[in-house]
Amino acid sequence: MELRTAASPKDVKYYDTDRLREEFLVQKVFRPGEIYLVYSHIDRIIFGSATPTDKALTLEAGAELRAEYFLQRRELGVINIGGNGKITIDGKTTKVAHREGMYIGMGNKEIIFESDDASNPAKFYLNSAPAHATYPTVLIKPEGTPEPGVVIVKDENKKELGTMEEANHRVICKYILPGQVESCQLEMGMTHLEPGSVWNSMPCHTHDRRMEVYLYFEMSEDQTLMHFMGEPQETRHICMHNEEAVISPSWSIHCGCSIKNYTFIWGMVGENQDFDDMDEVRPIDLR
Repeated sequence: MELRTAASPKDVKYYDTDRLREEFLVQKVFRPGEIYLVYSHIDRIIFGSATPTDKALTLEAGAELRAEYFLQRRELGVINIGGNGKITIDGKTTKVAHREGMYIGMGNKEIIFESDDASNPAKFYLNSAPAHATYPTVLIKPEGTPEPGVVIVKDENKKELGTMEEANHRVICKYILPGQVESCQLEMGMTHLEPGSVWNSMPCHTHDRRMEVYLYFEMSEDQTLMHFMGEPQETRHICMHNEEAVISPSWSIHCGCSIKNYTFIWGMVGENQDFDDMDEVRPIDLR
C-alpha cells in the first residue's frame, strides 16, 4: 500500500511540476493480477484497484491499517470499469458487470475479486473510508429492475448538467449517497461527458468539509487531460492520461479539460454527505 501525506496550500503554491505530480497524481492505477492501493492522510481515504486475471485476488489489511482485516474499521465502494467479474464477500458471491458497483459495509472479513475472462479482466476501482457503523452491503446498477440486495440508481440521481455551447454537457450518475445507498461518510459516482464536451466540474468549486479523488478513463492513448487544482486564486494544473487518478484536498478546486470527451469516477470522504454543500467559484474569478 502506497502512502501519501497531506499538503498545505501554502506549500503547494511553490511546488514545481514534478512535485505536484509526486504528491497528487497516481499513475498505473490498474495493474493486471494485482491489488494496488494508495492510503492518503487526507481524510484517511484509501483508493486504488483490484484487477484479477487468471486467479482470484483477496483484499488484505496490510501492515498500514494495523487491523485484523481490511474492513474491520472501514467501508468500501467499488465500481467495475472493465470486463464482467464477481466479488465474494464472506462466502457470498455477487456478479458485478461493467459499470456496476457495490457498497460493502464495515465488518465483512473476506473480500475476493475475480474476473469472468482473464483476457478481458474486470477492473474494480476501490474507494474506502473509515467507518463507525455497519450499513447493508448491496449491488448497485445504473439501470434495471430492483431485487433483494440490488439498488438501482434513482432517476433523480442521474443528473444532466451543462450545455454544448459551454462545452460541459455531462451526465452525473450518483452510486453511493444518502437516500439511495447509505454509508458512514463515503460518496461515489460516475460522470460521463457527451461528445463535443470537454470541461468537467465547470464552473468549479471547493468543499471544505470533504476531500475528493478523481479517476479519469475512457480516454484514447494519445489523449491528454489538463486537471486543474489549487486554491481559486492560486491554480495549478496536472497533465493526465487514461486510467490515472488525482487527489483533491478540501481546499482545492477540481476540474478538467481535454481535447475530447471522457468519463471519470469521483469519490468523496469527509464529515458532510450533503452533495450540494460546496462553494462555487465563478470562472471569471479564477487566477
